[in-house]
Amino acid sequence: MERQSNRPRRLSRRTFLQTTLAATAAVGGAVPLLNLQAAQPATRPRLKLGFDNFAVRAMGWKAPRLLEYAATLKVDSLFISDLDAFESHDTAYLRELRARAQDLGVALYLGTWSICPTSRAFRDRWGTAEEHLSLGIRMASDLGSPVLRVVLGTMEDRRTPGGIRARIADTVRVLKACRSRALDAGIRIAVENHAGDMQAHELAELVEDAGTDFVGVNFDSGNACWTLEDPLRSFAVLGRYTLCTSLRDAMVWEYERGAKVQWTAMGEGCLDLKTFFDRFAETCPEVPVHIETISGFAREFPYLEPEFWEAYPTARAADFAAFLALAKRGRPLPSRRFANAEEERAYQRDELERSLRYCREVLGLGRRS
Repeated sequence: MERQSNRPRRLSRRTFLQTTLAATAAVGGAVPLLNLQAAQPATRPRLKLGFDNFAVRAMGWKAPRLLEYAATLKVDSLFISDLDAFESHDTAYLRELRARAQDLGVALYLGTWSICPTSRAFRDRWGTAEEHLSLGIRMASDLGSPVLRVVLGTMEDRRTPGGIRARIADTVRVLKACRSRALDAGIRIAVENHAGDMQAHELAELVEDAGTDFVGVNFDSGNACWTLEDPLRSFAVLGRYTLCTSLRDAMVWEYERGAKVQWTAMGEGCLDLKTFFDRFAETCPEVPVHIETISGFAREFPYLEPEFWEAYPTARAADFAAFLALAKRGRPLPSRRFANAEEERAYQRDELERSLRYCREVLGLGRRS
C-alpha cells in the first residue's frame, strides 16, 4: 500500500499572505491556538524545575561549580548543554560527577551542539558528526543523563543549498548511523529547535524520519519565536516528542519591516506561560523545565520584505497568523549593554534567579520548593 506523504505543499508568497491575513481577520486579530485557550484545570502536577548552564555562561563555571550552584538554588535538575563545561571526558571523572549529583539530589542532563555535517554551525572539534554524537552518547551514559541534546544548526542553514530540508536529511543520516549505539546505552537523542533553524512541523518530520524509538525533542520556547511561531502552537506540535527543555519568556512586537523578538526573564515577556505550563503538564509531566535566560537584545524578522520568505518555502499561514497575534500583544523593549564583565555576570545570575522565583511563586513549578 502506497504511503501518502504528510509534508506540506509549497505555497506562493501571495497565497501564503492572503491565507494568513484571512486567518487573523476571522477572529478580529486573535488566532485560534488548537484549543490551547480551553478551560484550565484547577490543579496540575508540580513540574520539575532546573536550569540550563547557558543561562550563566558569563560565569565560565565548569561542571562541579555548576552542580554546587544548582544545589544552592534547590533545583531538581541541571542541564549542562555543552561538552566544554567538563574538565575531562573520561568515564571515571564523569561517574564521580554523577555520584556527587545524586548526593545533592540534582538530576543531570547533558547536551552538545551541531551534529549536521553540512550545517554552517558544525565544527569538527569532536571529530566527524558521527564521532561527535557517539562521544555525547557515551558521556550521557556515564553521567546518568537520560538524554543527549543536540542541534542541527541555525537560521543561516535555511539559505544553504537545498535549504533546511537538505540539512534535515543530513542530520537524519547521522542519527540513524548511531541508532544502535544510543539504544544500547539507553540514551535518547533530543534535537532542539535551535536559533531559528527548524519550524515545529519540520522538526517533527526529522524526529519521525530518524525514529521515535530513540529520537525526540529538546523544546526551546524562545527559539520558537525565532521561527515565526507562537511557542504555544509550536509545543502543540512538538510536545508529544519532548524529552528535555530550554525555556525562557519573550517579548514580540511589530516594527516597520515586520517584527522584533527579544528574549526576557520569565514573566517579563508576552508569552502565555500559565497556559503553556498547563499544557506542558498534560503532555510531558515528567520532563524537567530548564530555564535558559538569554536577554538584552532584539532580533529583527523583516517579513514584509519579499526576499525574507525565500527561506520559508513551506511556512504555514495559520502558524504565522498566531505569531502576528503574539506581536500585537507585545511592546518594544530597550537593548542592554554592559559596562564590564562583572556587570554581565551579575545580570545573568539575577535574570536566572528571578526567573526561578517567578516559576515557583507564580507558576507553581519545582518539586523541591
